[in-house]
Amino acid sequence: MASVAVGKKRRVPALGWWLMVVGTVRLAFTWSCFFGSAALCSATYSQAQVSDVHGRTVGVWTLLSCTLCFLCAFNLDNKPLCLATFLSFVYAYGYFVVEYLVYHSVGASTLAALGFFADSDTLWLGTHPVPPILTVLPSGPVHVKSIQTYEWIEHCIHKIID
Repeated sequence: MASVAVGKKRRVPALGWWLMVVGTVRLAFTWSCFFGSAALCSATYSQAQVSDVHGRTVGVWTLLSCTLCFLCAFNLDNKPLCLATFLSFVYAYGYFVVEYLVYHSVGASTLAALGFFADSDTLWLGTHPVPPILTVLPSGPVHVKSIQTYEWIEHCIHKIID
């Protein structure tokens, strides 16, 4: 992590502010999933019946991603945290794309609204001065015959840690 001189305030860059906005939206969604079964959570799954258990499960998952947004907003120099936040957007949007295409439990308008946040965050985090994905992947070509999958994953993990 970058060191900050004593007495100097650390400014939050625009990406940090945007992640706080997204985290706040996710926090509102979490609240809705826990306490308002007819509100945002049910509206997201407009094509399917939402049980209380499903709503709370989605709420906990969203609360976790909300936490990642806020932690990343204040620690944009932390590669593993940026990577985890980046992947949370990829996984969440991937989940909703599957719900739309395979199970037809979300509508196109919901997918578009979620895509606005997921796509903008994924692009912004992916091009951040410490791009989480680009700094993790091994440099140079990776030949499938010369490196086993688990070795490649181990290499990526060591790149994150180092």
